[in-house]
Amino acid sequence: MTNPLAQFDVSRDEIARVVARFYARVRRDPVLGPVFAAHVRDWPAHEEKIARFWANAILRERVYDGNPMQVHKAAQDVQPEHFAVWLDLFDEVLAEELNEETARRWSALAHRIGRGFKVGLEMRAPPGSVPKLR
Repeated sequence: MTNPLAQFDVSRDEIARVVARFYARVRRDPVLGPVFAAHVRDWPAHEEKIARFWANAILRERVYDGNPMQVHKAAQDVQPEHFAVWLDLFDEVLAEELNEETARRWSALAHRIGRGFKVGLEMRAPPGSVPKLR
């Protein structure tokens, strides 16, 4: 492992490849494609930003600055049920692109993050109303 702080062994090139292949599938997906198309104007820039997110989360590189929860909450067409579709596509790409152990560990991390986003969106309230705090 090249980075002693990394959660598991994966390279920046592998991260970029997984992100690119994943978003190629997202663009073709009948559920997620239209949602992403409404928000992403520059796919290469988006993929680079998400690759930095994963480098931050996995490799502990401090190359990402953003608040993805706020971005997802602000996008009113992003719904909690989208995360199951997102995770299924992501798991397919991980299994095809990485060795089994790396895919398993990255998938576990993605599922933890996805659960957090899903809960955040479930608590999202319409503008001007009181949030649901259950």
